[in-house]
Amino acid sequence: MADFVRIGILGDFNTEFRSHHATNDALQHAARKLGVKVESEWLPTPSLVPPEAAKKLETFDGLWGSPGSPFKSFEGMLKGIEFARRRDWPYLGTCAGFQYAFIEFARNVLNIKDADSAENNSGSKNIIVHPVACAVPGRKDNAPKLSGVVPEIRLRPGSYLQSFYGKDKETVTEEFFCNFEINPEFEWAAMEAGFPVVARGPQGEIRAIESPTHRFFVATLFQPQLSSKEKKPHPLVLAFVQAAADWGKKKLDDSVLE
Repeated sequence: MADFVRIGILGDFNTEFRSHHATNDALQHAARKLGVKVESEWLPTPSLVPPEAAKKLETFDGLWGSPGSPFKSFEGMLKGIEFARRRDWPYLGTCAGFQYAFIEFARNVLNIKDADSAENNSGSKNIIVHPVACAVPGRKDNAPKLSGVVPEIRLRPGSYLQSFYGKDKETVTEEFFCNFEINPEFEWAAMEAGFPVVARGPQGEIRAIESPTHRFFVATLFQPQLSSKEKKPHPLVLAFVQAAADWGKKKLDDSVLE
């Protein structure tokens, strides 16, 4: 495992977003638990559009698709995720990083070229990310429809995601902060593209996907960073940093052999 790990965060950092600060903090919680040094850098979505952006992305050991949509560059966010998927770079997507991963593979793997989120008001006929159907009762005033701590997130037995929490875990409690979720009419797209659903909400809603064929590719609508603590790093973030560290070491070893 590499002692120094570089994580690129796909998104437009906003000092007012709790989730953005929590993303930075969760990475450091995991780093100290694993005994590695993690350096993270936010990558503004417009910077991911030019062809030379791939060279920049190659310098990181893992990529985190952040919350914070709508992004300054829709295209840039998709290109960053596409890089992780095509090049098999460790990827963790949370909230919008989950939604846009779904849009990316719908467009580029399944050829649904106008796949989009209702948040973007594009008029697309294929809105695969739509408004949250069932609002969480008792949420704070002006909070998103799906916000706060939600219990009974059901994990798919035998999935990588379940293994990160512990093989005996059937349900988990996670925190959300979003107004949009996957349109269930497009659930077929996840399996068709090779990203099976591995977590569901109380009503069967899609809450996480993963790729069994990638080095590490997990995306969740919930935000594990929000519940990560110094003395109790979130297991999903731990697994992501571990995967990035392993990939960093492999890249280094391969470069020595060349």
